[in-house]
Amino acid sequence: MDMKKRITLELRNRSPAEIVELVLDNSRSADGEVEGLTDEFTELEFLSMVNVGLSSLTKLPPLPKLRKLELSDNNLSGSLETLAEKCPNLTYLNLSGNKIKELSTLEALAVIGRISSADDQAGAPGQKRKREVEDEGEEDDDEED
Repeated sequence: MDMKKRITLELRNRSPAEIVELVLDNSRSADGEVEGLTDEFTELEFLSMVNVGLSSLTKLPPLPKLRKLELSDNNLSGSLETLAEKCPNLTYLNLSGNKIKELSTLEALAVIGRISSADDQAGAPGQKRKREVEDEGEEDDDEED
């Protein structure tokens, strides 16, 4: 199913401005570009386009409220500066399984600065708590001596 048709189905007789989450996984992009997604999706916070055949993000519309973007298993190798321009509130981005070969390609994302992986957010607090508990245990041992 092509991307435009999938968007129409996902709308389910709602206006684009009512959509907060949109999953387009495994639909197809005919030309490697984002198709059917417009700047009318003003409330969109989560967008998933996994395995849709994207090779460019240049036709991605402005999505001011987008926070989470899944783009794994596509053919992206660049054009990531578009994300910094059009998705200023992005906090999570998955680019796994794309054709990005050099770290310099990701430099365009540095402007956003708030992007972190879900693993980093989930793992760091637990690790900190473990260290705090270990430190507290050492202090207790010292007091007993």
